[in-house]
Amino acid sequence: MSNHSGFGPNPWQQTSWDWRAAGNFMAGGAGSGLLISNAFLATPPAGPQLGAFNWLVFAGLALVGLGLLCVWLEIGRPLRALHVFFNPRTSWMTREAFVAGLLFPFGLLVFLGMNTWGWLLTLSALAFLYCQSRMLPAARGIPAWRPTLLAPLMFFTGLCEGCGVLLLLGWFWPRVSNTAALVLAVLIMARFITWSLYRVAVEASLAAGARSALNRAGRALLFGGTLAPLILLGIAAWWGKSDASNLAAALAGVTAALAGAYFKFTLITRASFNQGFSLKQLPVRGVRAS
Repeated sequence: MSNHSGFGPNPWQQTSWDWRAAGNFMAGGAGSGLLISNAFLATPPAGPQLGAFNWLVFAGLALVGLGLLCVWLEIGRPLRALHVFFNPRTSWMTREAFVAGLLFPFGLLVFLGMNTWGWLLTLSALAFLYCQSRMLPAARGIPAWRPTLLAPLMFFTGLCEGCGVLLLLGWFWPRVSNTAALVLAVLIMARFITWSLYRVAVEASLAAGARSALNRAGRALLFGGTLAPLILLGIAAWWGKSDASNLAAALAGVTAALAGAYFKFTLITRASFNQGFSLKQLPVRGVRAS
């Protein structure tokens, strides 16, 4: 009989990280990915001048801020949130917090039209996404989290989400490069290849519940996050430059981003079974252990 709610020899699902922790990875990954995509695939408005606000940067910062808000809500004692800064030598969450302290000032400057600060914003966004990608593999007690392949998978997923959001916002903000759709297609394929390698690597160590959850996430990544957006991107390329093409590209971005978010949510809240434990020898009163 499985024990999912308390201690026992069988794996049970951790409850320390819930939807709020997943929200940080979902929103923070998409936001930092959007900031990175914006740096390479969008033309900034002329500035600095009134009305030259870079709304793509604002959207990226808002998503990162939403993710950090989720983390703050998860803390049992929110007034002690500053304790997250106390362990930079070993904690990727602490490093993420320090990087966020640089990300927002640089982002505000770029949002206001001071585009010379853009390279620092891009480096900060890359560092933020990298810190996020290393957090789960550092939790060695969760078999679905500890494979080293999960780090590049989380990184590619954040980039896919960010580029997908960029294409969606490109429907309203006509500064997105024509190559953004091609970049998204490459990222989608890189994500699915990494997912496939990760899934093989983690299979032997999974509990039944974790395996079932990852199988559902895999189907979402295959159909909703890979085949559907690639078909939509192909339709967009076939139609050429038109409103219909832009709509197809935006829908491709939405499906790629939503599939990535669902994968992260499932990984953290549904596939997070620990490995359990076993006692090779039970103590018996009056019998000396050998």
